[in-house]
Amino acid sequence: MKMDYVVLGTNDMAQAVGFYDAIFDTMGIAQIGASDRMTYWGGEEFAFAVALPFDGESARAGNGTMIGFGAGSQEAVDRLHQMVLDLGGTDEGAPGPRGPRYTGYARDLDGNKICFYA
Repeated sequence: MKMDYVVLGTNDMAQAVGFYDAIFDTMGIAQIGASDRMTYWGGEEFAFAVALPFDGESARAGNGTMIGFGAGSQEAVDRLHQMVLDLGGTDEGAPGPRGPRYTGYARDLDGNKICFYA
């Protein structure tokens, strides 16, 4: 089995789209679709979306939830982590070696925890 896609909730679609457009652009990942409620990005084996919650309630970051993005190199991890901070996200762990990988942790504009790793 492999994971097919990930969807994160947002309370501000335009802000979330700008944030992830900037991040994904550096990885060569483009938007593949959008509606009033969801915007999608994808690659050959990758799909990601941000969505306004279907139930109409406010989006909330999951406690203990984290999404990991393979960045390809330590330099890319450093660059993407800094980009998140420059775009208004918050630091959750500066890039560095952790276990067998080099990782950097941050939160997006809605508080969702993301990790870049190499």
